[in-house]
Amino acid sequence: MWHDIEQSDDSGWMELRAGKVTGSSIAKVMANYGKAFGDPAKKLAIDMALHRIRGYLPSDSYSNEHMQRGHVQEPIARALYEDEMFYTVTNGGFFDNGFTGCSPDGLVDLDGVIEIKSVIASTHFKTVARDDVDPAYKWQVVFNLLESGRQWIDFISYCADYPQDNQLFVKRKTKDDCYEEIKQMSLRLIEFKSLVDESELLINQRAA
Repeated sequence: MWHDIEQSDDSGWMELRAGKVTGSSIAKVMANYGKAFGDPAKKLAIDMALHRIRGYLPSDSYSNEHMQRGHVQEPIARALYEDEMFYTVTNGGFFDNGFTGCSPDGLVDLDGVIEIKSVIASTHFKTVARDDVDPAYKWQVVFNLLESGRQWIDFISYCADYPQDNQLFVKRKTKDDCYEEIKQMSLRLIEFKSLVDESELLINQRAA
């Protein structure tokens, strides 16, 4: 189910995300793919199990310089993307799939989504040189494709410190491009759901 909701703390967006695997946490699930889940994934599973039991998550007001920069610069990057790509971007909202959900930074036409990252110059430089998605966001890009059901995603790297003509880098990924990664993620999420189920059972058993 898609919710036409703004991505802000006071819009109900946080409540929709609570207790789900989202784009910001999928890298923890996919880490060490093919092996046992690491500590970050295990902690996430415990938090999700507690949300099921108690109806809320531990408070987390963590923020950093990168996140704050993103909030300020994302609208600028989005407008620049619209101008350069001749697209109209609409609200990304929230795709709620029960155990999982994603909040793309925008919807494009009927079959596309975007993911914007406002980055420092050295990160942007590496992304442009690589001519591909920043590996740090690989799984979030794949997750947005899987969760939204859309056909393509434009990964956008934006650096305000770059010369004006080179501030924006766009790399498109389609479902076909990410076929293997989508398959891997689908299987990994099944395994992770079992870990959350097991965590919930153990918490309840020990509390009894």
